[in-house]
Amino acid sequence: MINITERLHLITLRRGSDRAQSLLEGREELGGKAQGLLSMHQTLVEMDAMEFPDIRIDIPEMTVLGTSVFDAFMQRNDLMELALSGLPDDRIANAFQRADMPFEVLGELKTLIDSWTSPLAIRSSGLLEDTTHRPFAGVYLTKMIPNNQPDPDTRFQKLVEAIKFVWASTYFKIARDYCMATSLNSCDEKMAVVIQEVVGKRYGNRFYPELAGVARSFNYYPLLPARPYDGVVNLALGLGKTIVDGGKSWIYSPAYPLMPPPFESTQELLKETQTEFWSVNMGEPPEYNPTRETEFLRKDNLLTAEKDGTLPYLVSTLDPQSGRMSLGMGSKGPRAVTFGPLLSLPDIPFNTLINHLLARCEARCDCPIEIEFAMTFDPPRFGFLQVRPMVLPAGDLEISQEDLKDSRTIIASETVLGNGECESIEDIVYVIPDHFNLKDTKAIAAELDKHNHILLASGRPYLLIVFGRLGTLDPWLGIPVTWGQICGARVIVEATQENVKVELSQGSHYFHNIINLGVMHFSMPFTSPYRINWEWLKSLNIEEEKRFTRRVRLSRGLGVKVDGRHGRGIIFLPE
Repeated sequence: MINITERLHLITLRRGSDRAQSLLEGREELGGKAQGLLSMHQTLVEMDAMEFPDIRIDIPEMTVLGTSVFDAFMQRNDLMELALSGLPDDRIANAFQRADMPFEVLGELKTLIDSWTSPLAIRSSGLLEDTTHRPFAGVYLTKMIPNNQPDPDTRFQKLVEAIKFVWASTYFKIARDYCMATSLNSCDEKMAVVIQEVVGKRYGNRFYPELAGVARSFNYYPLLPARPYDGVVNLALGLGKTIVDGGKSWIYSPAYPLMPPPFESTQELLKETQTEFWSVNMGEPPEYNPTRETEFLRKDNLLTAEKDGTLPYLVSTLDPQSGRMSLGMGSKGPRAVTFGPLLSLPDIPFNTLINHLLARCEARCDCPIEIEFAMTFDPPRFGFLQVRPMVLPAGDLEISQEDLKDSRTIIASETVLGNGECESIEDIVYVIPDHFNLKDTKAIAAELDKHNHILLASGRPYLLIVFGRLGTLDPWLGIPVTWGQICGARVIVEATQENVKVELSQGSHYFHNIINLGVMHFSMPFTSPYRINWEWLKSLNIEEEKRFTRRVRLSRGLGVKVDGRHGRGIIFLPE
């Protein structure tokens, strides 16, 4: 059933409801994320009943705190001037924590928390979120709380703290910079909040799903024989934070779930697959800090998951004597999170479900889509967490092999996202090749943030050249930038060195923003026959040089062309 309070539109969606669709008409109070979930509700109910009777498929129970509550909170506490002041994030977050929650909603929230004693995810649902051409994936924050304290008043306090934290993130630096880069006004944002049960089970002091994933109905980097419209899936053990933050996850095409992984050896497989996972901390948190997103999260290794008994469907095991991988945990040896048993055995029709969901959601949205989900196996439950539209390359621009080798071309690639031309790039920010080391990537991220801020303020889009994977929060995979730290870049080049071999995570928030904002993205693997013209870059006049990065400015703009249909792109000197 769905209950709606008359004044504040505190909307609760519970399993079995048949009224979700009626809520969509004229309800801006829900925000983008909640609107997307409610639009999928009837589709999931029909699938559960007809095609997958042995799997519980649902949207986890949720309550939406409408945008009118956010408006009342901002107005009554006179917070707008402070929110738009450009103060550091911690100052804004602390001011929001000290402010009073609108009294009209306190009773409803108290009743809600009295009825829920499992972990909750407090998620943003802004009016500007999940639009096609200006997505906010990963710009606003989510906070998870264990909600397991015996005292209801303590649980209520933690819920209110989490709601205020999500509201505050509307005005954090990453959101301000993003709005500046996309010509949006932070004053126009209205922030609803989704309070939603976390899909998973408790294991000691940890609560997590066996499986989290992101599935797309279009694949920008298919490996033959897969095609772009066959889609792509990222899977991870534990909370989906691993995927959306650009960590190590398993990537496969749902059209070819048994295709061998793209690793040269079993040792590389063990090294490059997931070794840690996120969970909700159900024990004592390390410190009280309501302004930290991961206050109630913890990270553990595969040995912990094996003790919890959550790996049987997820891992393959290396036989040290033969050097071969075998499905499951039938023998002793190093484990690799390959999801082999889940994708190979008929016990749970997981991949069939993914294909059905992608097809149905795409038909309902009338465009390619991305979905986020979480799953438990005993009994099987599939929790549908989010749906977003995707943008596909279009146009008739074509780049030939000769264009890639032209003498005026300074950067060429056959693995490029985007489509079209750009001739206004006069600024370049790049990581100095001889100064790059994975141990310094956090410092490099801070330098890129400063360059980005200067160029954003000047209204100058730029070319960004880096090494490793951007958009990951794991500093050993690449440069751990958030989207707001590089959002002024119009063209991005990700190069790899011989000792840095990582793939772009298509399930990350960073990746979603790249494709939907029309940022041209060049991938330059070390095995590519094409190279960046570093000698030309070094010859340019330096506007600013830091320890790891440089910013240079040209007297006239570079030319950029991207052939989206064939994934080719060139950056070249104009005639």
